[in-house]
Amino acid sequence: MPPARPRPQAGLRHARPWPSRRGKTQHGLNKQYRLGSLLGRGGFGSVFAAMRLSDGAPVAIKRVPRNRVLHWGELPDGTSTPLEIVLLAKVSTGFPGVVQLLEWLELPKDILMVLERPERCQDLHRFIRARRFLPEEEARELFCQVLEAVRHCISCGVLHRDIKPGNILVDLATGQAKLIDFGCGTYLQDTAYTHFAGTRSYSPPEWTHFGRYCGKPATIWSLGILLHQMVCGEH
Repeated sequence: MPPARPRPQAGLRHARPWPSRRGKTQHGLNKQYRLGSLLGRGGFGSVFAAMRLSDGAPVAIKRVPRNRVLHWGELPDGTSTPLEIVLLAKVSTGFPGVVQLLEWLELPKDILMVLERPERCQDLHRFIRARRFLPEEEARELFCQVLEAVRHCISCGVLHRDIKPGNILVDLATGQAKLIDFGCGTYLQDTAYTHFAGTRSYSPPEWTHFGRYCGKPATIWSLGILLHQMVCGEH
């Protein structure tokens, strides 16, 4: 059973090792960021383009209603937060292949995550569709980057559980691929999982047949589907 939902905590900024910032409000947020268009919407929340007013940097703001947060965890300083933020704190520490969490805020009804956003970017799903399929050399370069990001997460004890083209961001200026959206993620464990989170069409056959799966083999299965989509242009 997930722990009881904690009372609102201070927002945290990733400029230093997760210092607290108290008294954050929607009004204060509007003074720091200019909200733009909707980038995407999923089962757990919505993501908007935004601009940081202090320096004009592009960012993404993910809004998750508090009542949709199913799992909570603790940051190294003991602050209770949604598990997605705890996992991002573990993996987004300067590694270029994972989206960087810049700040998070807890409002009365919503959790907000401020994430890096390359100025010119496209998720891999749209990137592939625009080209129908990727030449093998280009697919190899992007796929190797995704593998490195997955290895990094595994080394940090984090299982993403929803690897698919829509959760990989491509910086169109540099070609850098970034793994995004840890909303289905969890801690890596050696024993089998009996609860599935992610996209069903990427789930491994052992989940379909036996209702259980191990983290690393399931990840390899989803990576195989991803590679097929990249070079063949279809699921």
